[in-house]
Amino acid sequence: MKGFVGMGNVSLHHWHRWLDGMALVTVAAYVWLVWSVQTGAAPIDPVYASIRERGVLRVAVDPGYRPFVEDQHGMLTGFDIELVQALAAELEVEVVFVRSGFDALYDQLTSRQADLIASALPYAPEQGYRARFSQPYFDGGLMLVTRAVSPIAGLLDLRDRRLGVVLGSEGDALARRLALTTPVTLVEAEEAASLTHALRAGAIDAAILDHVAALGALANGDLRIAAALSYEPYVLAMPAAAFQLEAEVNRALARLEARGVLAALRRRWMEQGSLPLLPSLP
Repeated sequence: MKGFVGMGNVSLHHWHRWLDGMALVTVAAYVWLVWSVQTGAAPIDPVYASIRERGVLRVAVDPGYRPFVEDQHGMLTGFDIELVQALAAELEVEVVFVRSGFDALYDQLTSRQADLIASALPYAPEQGYRARFSQPYFDGGLMLVTRAVSPIAGLLDLRDRRLGVVLGSEGDALARRLALTTPVTLVEAEEAASLTHALRAGAIDAAILDHVAALGALANGDLRIAAALSYEPYVLAMPAAAFQLEAEVNRALARLEARGVLAALRRRWMEQGSLPLLPSLP
């Protein structure tokens, strides 16, 4: 019996040593994982590993939304095109653009035809089951635009005023809801350019425009954005498994912002000075 008890004690002793060893291995593996993600020492997600191996970032775009992505005589141009090229330079890889219809952009990720979407893509948390998102790089929301000398500062100041909207737009819908509670005269136009002309001529007191149209309208300096009426963050999307690529992209975007590259792109493509940094996504 003594011998049996002794062997049991020895076995139990070895079992405890084995558990301690496994705990150390687990801790070491976790530390390595955190260190590798933070330092970029080792690609540990399959998407990022493939990008590093190929030396190529495949980017899905829909060439149908100026000024973000546009096809000019077979050449892709626009804000998003130059943004991705600057981003790829930060990641030290080449870029290959994968053309797609807007409705099929996420399919390019899930079918592994692309590593990234860059196409004036609104943040869509409902797509989180198949994609992850960068921090916002542009706000495509609605803006209230007035003459530079106007006292109008928001929707509450539109009482008994003439408000211009693009027919059938989100701004039109917002203005119609406003008109239910506030006496305001709605002036509808087919395009944003007509509204900016009407503002300059004094035919209307304010206009609701999307941010891109609003920034273009400010180029002459005689108009201003009185208030932001909605927030629609544009982001870059990656496959759900690409957690390291997401981290690398966000770090690269932060560097581009800090060096003024994003501000220069905004001036070039939106005809307006730099924009404030956008709030982070949850």
